[in-house]
Amino acid sequence: MTPLEFVSAAFVLAITAGVLGSLLGLGGGIIVVPALTIVLGVDIRYAIGASIVSVIATSSGSALRYVKEELVNLRLAMFLEIATVSGALSGAYLAGVIPQRFLYFVFTAIAVLIGFLMLRQRHEETPPPAESDAIGRRLGLGGVFKAGGGAPPLAYEVTRTPLGLSMSYLAGAVSGLLGVGGGFLKVPAMNVAMKVPLKVSTATSNFMIGVTAAASAGVFFLRGDVAPCVAAPVATGVIVGALIGSWLIHHISTKHLRLVFVLVLAWIAVSMALKGIAR
Repeated sequence: MTPLEFVSAAFVLAITAGVLGSLLGLGGGIIVVPALTIVLGVDIRYAIGASIVSVIATSSGSALRYVKEELVNLRLAMFLEIATVSGALSGAYLAGVIPQRFLYFVFTAIAVLIGFLMLRQRHEETPPPAESDAIGRRLGLGGVFKAGGGAPPLAYEVTRTPLGLSMSYLAGAVSGLLGVGGGFLKVPAMNVAMKVPLKVSTATSNFMIGVTAAASAGVFFLRGDVAPCVAAPVATGVIVGALIGSWLIHHISTKHLRLVFVLVLAWIAVSMALKGIAR
């Protein structure tokens, strides 16, 4: 494959990853890393480095629109970032010392776990009403979900904040370790654990992932794991895809969004497991 063909292929894959990442609150990284390693044969450490850059690009490309449309719960995002940034720094350090084969299996295990959690709630358009816990009440973490399309606004409360914080730390650690933004853990942390509506969870995750990725990006740059010839087309493509995804989210039902989320995770789990076994 010539350099031009490689750049073109990486750009196209990144657009797809950006669309799905923006729609699902994943940041695109969980799709970029398997795509680069499996389809284009890129070393997983360089794929993770490019993914970290693309995650920041995704957040920049789609979060602004979500904020303007009042889908992002800013107070909740800032609260959870305390845990995710701490986790991101831990994960970025571990990425430099853990064997590559182990990284593939970590990717697989987490994808399976989150897919199972999301599939259990596949029939829920929004989580059942929950009473806010003491932390959520004191910090005013609840909000209003403006679904659009003439539907009345839906008020929601935030519950089980300690569990949400723990999952957010894990999401940050996974982000730093695998370069995936941690969105596939942040979304369930808010939607499944804290009972935040899925579209609010997705938008808030998109807002958060840029900060999480930026916290660990410096470690990857200093270690030399960011290759410009890989990161540049990936970041550009992801920005384009993220803008498309932030427009599409208003035209897709929550039920279909959840199904796409699970299907993407299933593909990732199988692909990365096979890649790890083959090494």
